[in-house]
Amino acid sequence: MTNASPNKIAVVGGGILGVSTAQQLARAGATVVLVTDREPTSNASGRSLSWLNSAGVRGEAYHRLRMAGIDRYRTLFAQHPDADWLRFDGGLAWQPEDQDDQLRRHHEHERSQGYDSHLVTREQIANTVPGVDPAAAPPAGAIWNPGEGWVDLPSLSQVLIKDFLENGGQLVTNAGPASIEISDGSVTRVRTEHGEVFDVDAVVLATGPAVPAMAAKLGVIIPDATPISLLVTTKPIQHRLKAVLNTPRASVRPTPDGALAVDSDWTTASIIRSDDGGYDVDQAVIEALLAEASKLLAGNPNLEADWHAAGPKPIPGDGEPVLGRVDEVDGLYLAFTHSGATLALITGELLTHEVLRGPHPMLADFNVRRFR
Repeated sequence: MTNASPNKIAVVGGGILGVSTAQQLARAGATVVLVTDREPTSNASGRSLSWLNSAGVRGEAYHRLRMAGIDRYRTLFAQHPDADWLRFDGGLAWQPEDQDDQLRRHHEHERSQGYDSHLVTREQIANTVPGVDPAAAPPAGAIWNPGEGWVDLPSLSQVLIKDFLENGGQLVTNAGPASIEISDGSVTRVRTEHGEVFDVDAVVLATGPAVPAMAAKLGVIIPDATPISLLVTTKPIQHRLKAVLNTPRASVRPTPDGALAVDSDWTTASIIRSDDGGYDVDQAVIEALLAEASKLLAGNPNLEADWHAAGPKPIPGDGEPVLGRVDEVDGLYLAFTHSGATLALITGELLTHEVLRGPHPMLADFNVRRFR
């Protein structure tokens, strides 16, 4: 906004970024309505591996933002030490056998930024990361990041929404696709598919993979690299895995109910768009993914699929977040990013600052104006 702080704010999108931002706005005393097309976390946030990390090679500003995100989870973890939906038991990652140099480069970069990163051999894996089959790792070994963790986003969303409602927020679910209306260069209202209208002074657009298309209708162009991804959860099994595994053929983490969540980029090519607009995945692909996951686990257990979902995974064109105020449309703010799990809590906090008080320096590098 130009001068005065907005009185009425709509957050459009019930993924974890929208829920977190709405909660923070309500806690700050704003009048907030959270509008979501279905139930909260029913889209991309509901099929996320939700690995909390700043691993690999990335720019300083993005690394700093992600570390702040992890810090906020640490605070939440201290408040909920017995939660089965938020854990910090580390992350183990390795590269294909022909990319030993890349493994070392990642490790060296992480160390240069002060990230807790250790090269471990196959022999060390068994004692460092219980539940992993060391034979699955390449001869060069792996990177162990003991400060990483995972979160179950639907569970986190329930915690945040409860607080949001207790602080006077209004939740509108199953509203269908919403539209944002503008008059004289400023947002004026949000209209749901079912005809509900909310007069507003500001809107935070946080509809995940739908953000670029919705922003384009308002004259705001965001380069988009969103792929289609698949997440599979297994039936509960006896296992000792607590850490997150990230390997070339499968990424795996525990779930609150004793099962495992599994994904991998190679499955994308096998996901088919169905006639009803959804996505179909052949059972053979699911079984192949679970077979790859089994190879990573001690004892190579038989993994059976319990649930799976496929759909767009939001990623901006340059891979870095798009967060904050839109200069061309007064009162419009964006939240569009990969790693929504890691960034969820800090994004809600920083966007709230930007909406109510003005630009936040940590969001300067991630404003949509960088694409002009």
